[in-house]
Amino acid sequence: MTSTLERTAALPALQLGGLTVDPAVVLAPMAGITNPAFRTLCREFGAGLYVCEMITTRALVERNAKTLKMVQAAPGEADAFSVQLYGVDPATVGRAVEMLVDEQVAGTRPAHIDLNFGCPVPKVTRKGGGSALPWRRRLFGNIVRAAVQAAGDVPVTVKTRVGIDAEHVTYLDAGRIAQDEGAAAITLHGRTADQLYSGTADWSHITRLVQTVDIPVLGNGDLWEADDALRMVAETGCAGVVVGRGCLGRPWLFGDLATAFAGSPHRTMPTFRQVAEVMHRHATLLAADQGEVHGCSDFRKHVAWYLKGFSVGSDVRRALAMVSGLDELADLLDQIPDQPYPEGVLGAPRGRTTPPRPVALPEGWLADRDDPRPPAGAELLVSGG
Repeated sequence: MTSTLERTAALPALQLGGLTVDPAVVLAPMAGITNPAFRTLCREFGAGLYVCEMITTRALVERNAKTLKMVQAAPGEADAFSVQLYGVDPATVGRAVEMLVDEQVAGTRPAHIDLNFGCPVPKVTRKGGGSALPWRRRLFGNIVRAAVQAAGDVPVTVKTRVGIDAEHVTYLDAGRIAQDEGAAAITLHGRTADQLYSGTADWSHITRLVQTVDIPVLGNGDLWEADDALRMVAETGCAGVVVGRGCLGRPWLFGDLATAFAGSPHRTMPTFRQVAEVMHRHATLLAADQGEVHGCSDFRKHVAWYLKGFSVGSDVRRALAMVSGLDELADLLDQIPDQPYPEGVLGAPRGRTTPPRPVALPEGWLADRDDPRPPAGAELLVSGG
């Protein structure tokens, strides 16, 4: 189940205030993906920090029922429950953090809070949120300050992108401001907002941010294998990595990352039978959380990622795309012959690869970088992205 590569040096643990993250690996929040079931599955393969789906601060403050459920810690997460918040108003963000830390509306006190300033989707940026917001540097600083003050001893980190586009770069200012306002670390995705998920992430910006700030910098973007993470750390000097699309259909990647950062050369190469066991475990966790029918329905989106590169008959693929029960899933997986892991998919992109496009922004958004006013109508009522 493993292949052997040249031994590499170990990476130190990441220290975020009183929270030690060892190895220095973080699961990136992904809408509809990083629910309690997926976080549990990833945690079973390797240690690290596993962040829940993005939580909208307004929805949390208004005690939206769906949001309150999404912010619940999974069993076993009590010591390292991690929440990512999206917000555009310092007062609302501060109140949401108070609810999490002081009132423990999640059922447990979070060990870590991350602030999302990296979302590039048009419905967010056209209102001034996500990766558009750091352009307004005073507003950005006010939001980070409000979160840090409300969090007390819970470490607050920030995730952002390089900027809106090549002409409107924000990450260096964002890093300095986040540091000054008390953020424990900053994550940088090596793309601008207009790139979405196209092309190749430019890690040189991560290097420059490492050279600019004193707080830990985490690197994000195009981490498909554990050896990509080792290369990112070696090239940029970042203190750790944040993994998103690379683990889709490959939760054992976190085991590879743990062994790689411990200096081990071993990498996981599961046979199909072993992948099938992981698939069924994933669906079982979803069913336990959502009920069997809804859980299996939710699992369908993961099937193509798990099966990528494997030889699977078209009839079985179609049936798996409509699976509605755990026994049915097991029977269908049993129909697929065992086979070695398809090495041709190693290092290949996973998930969305949307082409670049101009960033939708509010009218006049670029005119005044020091305008501290929250953008009108930018609060979201639904969590998850």
